[in-house]
Amino acid sequence: QVQLVESGGGSVQAGGSLRLSCAASGYTYRRYCMGWFRQAPGKEREGVALIDSDGGTSYADSVQGRFTISKDNAENTLYLQMNSLKPEDTAMYYCAATYWGGNWYCSGNVPMDYWGKGTLVTISS
Repeated sequence: QVQLVESGGGSVQAGGSLRLSCAASGYTYRRYCMGWFRQAPGKEREGVALIDSDGGTSYADSVQGRFTISKDNAENTLYLQMNSLKPEDTAMYYCAATYWGGNWYCSGNVPMDYWGKGTLVTISS
């Protein structure tokens, strides 16, 4: 059974930084498309940053240059380093994953099979 457990959320002022972590267990495939999604109150969920098992990454335009996704394969943990945070980054952040065959682009538009329960990020102005 695949489990994704997020941590690292919190409340910071605009301009600050946070690092989110997602501990993954039970995922037995070597190839993956994993990433971070977020949903703010009253808004649709959006893909923020994704990474595939070949190291390819994709980012939403709104976070490009401020957020960095990475994965520690030895620890089986996904990270999201968030810098220069803005109030509009306030949302529940979810970790998600799916099998990646390598012949399509791992991006925020990809349907995910596995989801964590989320961690709340609140940015004050």
